[in-house]
Amino acid sequence: METEIELKFFVSPDFSDILKQKISEAKVLQHSCKELGNIYFDTADSWLRDHDIGLRIRQSDGVYVQTVKTSGRVVAGLHQRPEYNAEHSSNEPNLLLHPDDIWPEGRDVSVLQQQIVPLFATNFEREQWLLSMPDGSQIEVAFDQGVVVAGEQQSPICEVELELKSGQTESLFTLARLLSDQGGMRLGNLSKAARGYRLAQNYVSDPVLDFALIETDPKFSVEECFVQSLEHGLSHWHYHEQIYCEQQTVEALEQIDYAIHFIRQLFAVYGGIIPRRASALLRQEFKWLEEELSWLKASQYLEDLTEDKGYTLRKLDCQKQLVAVLNEQKEALPSSELILKLFESARYTAVLLDLSRWILSKGWQPFLDDKAREKMAQDVKPFAMKQLDRSWAELIEVFPVERELSRQDYIDQQSRLRRNLFTGLAFAYLFDLELRTQFRLPWVDLLEGIDDLLTLEPLQQLLPELEESDQEQLERWIRRQEMSILHAMEQTRARCIEAAPYWHRYN
Repeated sequence: METEIELKFFVSPDFSDILKQKISEAKVLQHSCKELGNIYFDTADSWLRDHDIGLRIRQSDGVYVQTVKTSGRVVAGLHQRPEYNAEHSSNEPNLLLHPDDIWPEGRDVSVLQQQIVPLFATNFEREQWLLSMPDGSQIEVAFDQGVVVAGEQQSPICEVELELKSGQTESLFTLARLLSDQGGMRLGNLSKAARGYRLAQNYVSDPVLDFALIETDPKFSVEECFVQSLEHGLSHWHYHEQIYCEQQTVEALEQIDYAIHFIRQLFAVYGGIIPRRASALLRQEFKWLEEELSWLKASQYLEDLTEDKGYTLRKLDCQKQLVAVLNEQKEALPSSELILKLFESARYTAVLLDLSRWILSKGWQPFLDDKAREKMAQDVKPFAMKQLDRSWAELIEVFPVERELSRQDYIDQQSRLRRNLFTGLAFAYLFDLELRTQFRLPWVDLLEGIDDLLTLEPLQQLLPELEESDQEQLERWIRRQEMSILHAMEQTRARCIEAAPYWHRYN
């Protein structure tokens, strides 16, 4: 058995010029170019796929190799999967070539053998180089161009793969940063095989998903919880990046933005143990990314106002004029082409690579003293309760029940409220989920109320462009909307403050 450790990138065909120029500056141990034909197999009911097992036969220059890949791990494009290779003599699979213990317990391999059928093929030209890195590590770089074929359907292949053959994983990231420093590379977590399965099943794209709860074990240490939370956020981000590249939907982009804000908040939550300098560069880049996507909220507000031809504004005489201007503002927002260009930019790719490397190498550890190391090794639950107490106290201070808050008071606290909700999300699985949901929902409603207030902002900005009579009518309409929203928010805030913190039940 071998453990394959590699980074995959989607590129355009003309990226080969940049790649070859970069490789010419490295120490090349081997260079080759060959045609590869791969046939992938499964049962009619996708039993292998359902058990995260891949079976293929690769043919090149008359040599056949049968490979079984079992479940592994993907963090921001870094693929780690156990694989079992066996020499073969044809394109007919023979499961007996591999050890019996790699198959799930209880499955009769001889019966499985009879059920295997070909599903799809990947045929491509591979140019590859074996590079020697300064630290002695050896990395194989492959540039693949070809097609995935399933029946009558085809999908192009144009990828760069970096596989660690020996040495340190750190070198893999170093080389990736070097190759991507001119842009044009996008980290991929969708393998050729995954694309083939999609094609065979006429499956176009994955659905946009809400941010799922992190299944944290109460027995986890503080550090284990930190790592799991980072990986969870990064996985959500990368999953939706692929969806955006396929569909260009704002909903997918909003989920990426959500994951970025969540990860950034993790740096703050664990900042009492991990010194800020340990994550300084990452936090700086996350701030840049948040700014790049800051227009998403404006997009949401404009979408709400113009939905169903501006139905919300139906009682206004100037409805058509307002909707026309608001639609122009929507058109002026960053295009999907700009977002796709961002995803392939050197800086964006570097953020993903650096965060992935930071997680895998536990890059915060060199910055910890003995006391901090001890805290990171302790059970996570007491730490979580302390962070939730701190978050709760902060919210009570900025949303005091004894005084009425204005529109601006609420808007000023939007970011703070969102951050505190992320803190609760990071530790949700450690506590009773029903109690947590009951406690959290009013605060979520309050955040949505702030969004409702901000939805009126584009209309406020359009007032000077209107005739006096339309201006007065719109001003009255905005005031009525604000009063209604604030009245509901004040009631919601009272429920928020009265609710007993769910984590206090565990004291």
